[in-house]
Amino acid sequence: MSNVYVAIMAGGIGSRFWPKSRAAKPKQFLDILNTGKTLIQLTYERFLDIVPKENIYVVTAEDYTSLVKEQLPDIKDHQILKEPVRRNTAPCITYACHKIYTANPNATIIISPADHLILQQEKFSGVINKCIDFVKDNGLLVTLGITPTRPATGYGYVQFVDEHSASGFYKVKTFTEKPSLEIASTFLKSGDFLWNSGMFVWKAKTILEAIRKYLPEIGDAFRDGENHYNKPSEDAFIKEAYSQCTNISIDYGVMEKADNVYTLPAEFGWSDVGSWESLYEIYNHDYLGNAVAGKNVKIYDSANNMIMVPKDKLVVLQGLRDYCVVDTGDVLLICEKSQEQMIKQITVDLKVSNLDKYL
Repeated sequence: MSNVYVAIMAGGIGSRFWPKSRAAKPKQFLDILNTGKTLIQLTYERFLDIVPKENIYVVTAEDYTSLVKEQLPDIKDHQILKEPVRRNTAPCITYACHKIYTANPNATIIISPADHLILQQEKFSGVINKCIDFVKDNGLLVTLGITPTRPATGYGYVQFVDEHSASGFYKVKTFTEKPSLEIASTFLKSGDFLWNSGMFVWKAKTILEAIRKYLPEIGDAFRDGENHYNKPSEDAFIKEAYSQCTNISIDYGVMEKADNVYTLPAEFGWSDVGSWESLYEIYNHDYLGNAVAGKNVKIYDSANNMIMVPKDKLVVLQGLRDYCVVDTGDVLLICEKSQEQMIKQITVDLKVSNLDKYL
């Protein structure tokens, strides 16, 4: 696997997980699953089954460099790609793929978010290895699709059509972002839609050609750095390159437009752990459906709640149903699970009220 690399995207601030996830330490650097390991540590270890540790790169915000080094001590400085500003996934992926391609023009690259949960490691490794073999010689882009189990409205969807020569891979027809419940139910019944996992596998050469075609400004900004990647001048060059980039996702900028995108329907116990509701679904529940992280939580006549409080703090709940209760010491959040989309608006309101220290 010397030609196979992983780029872990770890620059987001996880605003939907406020107040647990903060700008100074977002969710990928938290042990939000109560496993003793943070999400980025779990992601890194997941790929050690597939590639050598020197082939794993992390793309993150400059401010999080020390967190990456602290939590992934085996990562070398040149494996940490520092984004000077956040510009969504297209610049992030372009940077990583250019840097790796400069070091190895024959590279195959796996792109993965840092903050997803995968429960079935053996199945996951099998799927990734199948994708690596598939893209090896045919100039195709693969987006991993997850076989849906319910009409989830918090995920993006990919629609697939013709199978590629009995390979198990299907051509992608459409991408749809976070549909309504009615549309998601229709997708589920149709049988030709998958959840969009946000994970990709491709040859470095293939994706860079697609970026130059569909996002030429971004492609040009990073292509000019071939004399800077993996050299002392890299940081200064990247600051200049990011100043030329628009804020755009790889899905919208490239994958929705390209005609060589394929997907592999897969099941390996995946969740994007994107919200308190999704975390609630992952946690163990008591007989009344309460998911609890905290040692001294006393519950009376309460059901179907997501509760995360300091380990030694005594918290008593009575008469609460379908709520999210999160106590971080300096912030207490109590909101209906069905209204958690309000959290993003709350964080905006806090900025307006000059309460940034709580974000």
